[in-house]
Amino acid sequence: MTAASTRHAPAARGVLYVHSSPRALCPHVEWAVSRALGEAAHFDWSEQPVLKGAQRAEFYWEGPAGSGAALASALHGWEQLRFEVTEDAGFGVDGGRWFHTPELGIFFAQTDTVGNIVIPEDRVRNALVAAGTNALDLHRELRLALGQAWDDALEPFRHASDMNAVIWLHQVG
Repeated sequence: MTAASTRHAPAARGVLYVHSSPRALCPHVEWAVSRALGEAAHFDWSEQPVLKGAQRAEFYWEGPAGSGAALASALHGWEQLRFEVTEDAGFGVDGGRWFHTPELGIFFAQTDTVGNIVIPEDRVRNALVAAGTNALDLHRELRLALGQAWDDALEPFRHASDMNAVIWLHQVG
């Protein structure tokens, strides 16, 4: 049996989206990610058009289960960063998503095998109790459980590359 035939697929994989980072912080982000994953990480940084002077990058990672949490923990100390970490669900292991914005801090949600946020039963029950019979309060509690405020804050940064797209329309005939 060769070493290649005894290798196993990584236990976890996911994506780190750095939506905005000050230029001076970029090398430190790469260093923190490298340390969290135990191997060198190099990003392809580009301008973030939504925030002047900021950089953005996507990094696809592989590692042991729990690496998503390690990445989020490594980056969450820098309040200037906007980022998302995803960890895909695996055999017997839940997935996760971590969101961070300077204004809101960090948010974690469990995810299913296709990346949907899963709200645990206890969180739903707590939302029902907190809202009582008020439908607007229930709506607010469920939006909180889904991380809607983080989603809303990051949305412009997610589609920033679309802002640079030029679409040419040609009339034929």
